[in-house]
Amino acid sequence: MSAEETVSGAVGVLVTVVEACGASVIGVGALWAFLRLIIVSSQSRRTEDIIPVRIGLGRALTIGLEFQLAADVLRSAVAPSFRDIGQLAAIAAIRTVLNYFLNREIKEERRQVAEDRGKSDTSPPSRNGPTLS
Repeated sequence: MSAEETVSGAVGVLVTVVEACGASVIGVGALWAFLRLIIVSSQSRRTEDIIPVRIGLGRALTIGLEFQLAADVLRSAVAPSFRDIGQLAAIAAIRTVLNYFLNREIKEERRQVAEDRGKSDTSPPSRNGPTLS
């Protein structure tokens, strides 16, 4: 077996491991968010109570997408063709855009949580807050 075949085989195994890690992060994060959503929804009908669940899910998606992108980079690292490089560029662009919007959403949710906490610290709690439909 040549050195190139050995490296290619090792990278193939590493790609599989990194992809599995990314899928696991997304799967566990989604399951955790779903369970938290059930608990929060059974205890409260206020939409702001769901924001931490959304933030947690967004973090899991962001981290999982980073693992998937790392696997794509590894896959293209061993003797890439122009087609491989083009596919990597397209995948990287899509995942980067997804990550950008996920991070933007997380920041907005955090800002809203901080704003809501600031309001609750300075004024009496509202009994007629927004509710879930």
